[in-house]
Amino acid sequence: MMLCEILESEGIAMSSMLPNDSNNKKKSKTEPFSDLFKSMNDLFHEQPIRGFLQSIDEFFKTPFPYSSAFPVETVETNGEYIITAELPGVKKEQIHLNISGHYVTISIENNEMITEEDEKNQLYSRRQLRQHSSRTISLPYPVNEKKVKASYRDGLLKIRIPQEKGKVIRIDE
Repeated sequence: MMLCEILESEGIAMSSMLPNDSNNKKKSKTEPFSDLFKSMNDLFHEQPIRGFLQSIDEFFKTPFPYSSAFPVETVETNGEYIITAELPGVKKEQIHLNISGHYVTISIENNEMITEEDEKNQLYSRRQLRQHSSRTISLPYPVNEKKVKASYRDGLLKIRIPQEKGKVIRIDE
């Protein structure tokens, strides 16, 4: 069966398939999804959505780690353990170290009061922001807190814990 016969059996005339045919009264759409795209574009330019997108931008601009998953690395050398935590944007005053037995806990606390005033529109806003993150590192022996040294520079916390040898007990025969 030829193409002309197939099209005519479906009720399509060959003359309607020509793009510049004057018999073709039907206008072709330039973009089948143009109405959908226009609606989506209008949605993203409305004020409530713009405010929502702005709050997402603020969330990602804040350098404080929101979860307890800030990166921590523990390395064992010949004479000490070195614990390194990456804390970009965190101030030294926000970091707290706690040593208990075999465990070293790194805690970060951020308490902040944010006040916004707009006297022109008589709007006043006050928010209290409290964030807390912590990680606990387990070591194979009890830690002597008097010998632990910690330093913080350029968002990198380094904790040096010397390995202590216990007493060697000689077994008699």
